[in-house]
Amino acid sequence: MSSRLLPTVSALAGAAAVAAWISGAHIWIGPALIAAFASLGLYARTSERLGGFAFTIWVFAFVSASMAYPEAFIDWGGFELKRLILPLIQIIMFGMGTSLSLTDFKRALQKPKAVGVCMLLQFSVMPLAGWTLAKLFGFEPEVAAGVILIGSCSAGVASNVMVYLAKGSLALGVTMTTASTLLAPVMTPLAMKVLAGAYVPISFMEMMLEIIKMIILPVFGGLAFNKLLHGRIGWLDRILPTMSMSAICFIIAIITALSRDKLLEVGLALIAAAMIHNVIGYVLGYNGARLLGLSERDSRTVAFEVGLQNGGMASGLAINVLRSSDAALAPAIFGPWMNISGSSLASYWRRRPVTDEDAATTAAIEAAQRLALKKRH
Repeated sequence: MSSRLLPTVSALAGAAAVAAWISGAHIWIGPALIAAFASLGLYARTSERLGGFAFTIWVFAFVSASMAYPEAFIDWGGFELKRLILPLIQIIMFGMGTSLSLTDFKRALQKPKAVGVCMLLQFSVMPLAGWTLAKLFGFEPEVAAGVILIGSCSAGVASNVMVYLAKGSLALGVTMTTASTLLAPVMTPLAMKVLAGAYVPISFMEMMLEIIKMIILPVFGGLAFNKLLHGRIGWLDRILPTMSMSAICFIIAIITALSRDKLLEVGLALIAAAMIHNVIGYVLGYNGARLLGLSERDSRTVAFEVGLQNGGMASGLAINVLRSSDAALAPAIFGPWMNISGSSLASYWRRRPVTDEDAATTAAIEAAQRLALKKRH
């Protein structure tokens, strides 16, 4: 099928879903939505305008499939698919590690103030925002714990691409993501123990060890791979980003299927909470950085690092430590929304100049960042 026809197919399938809902033929809503999002997702891969939203569109396709056919994402021949969540997250974090080098760790010493400001905001503003929203919306205990959990996690792996698109500091963004990931084994369990302990039992040591196993070890494994074999296994370098995106889609589908009924009950409230939480991260991240004396470019970087959390990490902790698919609902909903809002904010900032730099400095920095991003991918 020609890619030019895909938007038409998507529009027709979307119209069919609406017609099925209005007419009461609910059995056809799921297949129509799957076709609509899958067609649009395929088209987005070839479209410069929609390319940044391709991943989010595919998430919606997987969510539609898991809502329509939940049994397909729960059990295969007696094997519980939720057991795949941990290894899938480890693959994602290994992929993140392959994009790092020892230089990324050294940069933390070169801009200690910027990194310190980001860590302060990351592990104070976002957990507290999650706790406040859980109280305001009156979520049930396990759902509330999930909202606090997503706010307590380190920066998301997609933040660096958003930073680059928004004319932030790519090198600083990578450094901040690395720093927050390394702090997560202590800061995430601490925030959960203090803020979510009233909702569900929290074991600090169990959560810390799970983060080390799920996040830290795979990241360092990827770092070692990058150091020893980078460029020597070209096909693996090429497929890791696609594998990571596919893994996230499948994890979200599994979680959606496990808590389908609960999602129908609290879905709209969780979407509202995701939007508010995300805006809080961007606004306080950016303005907090500016108030503490960081440059415009560095402040944009902090906004994304604070506002975008690691949804995969939160999902894994919800399933493997909290042992609750309901707690995993917040990461499953917050994740797609963060990609939508992050892409939109990055596009807005990309059209606006960095006001505290002259044109020559801006051009030189952006040329260096384009080269750095090309090397990473």
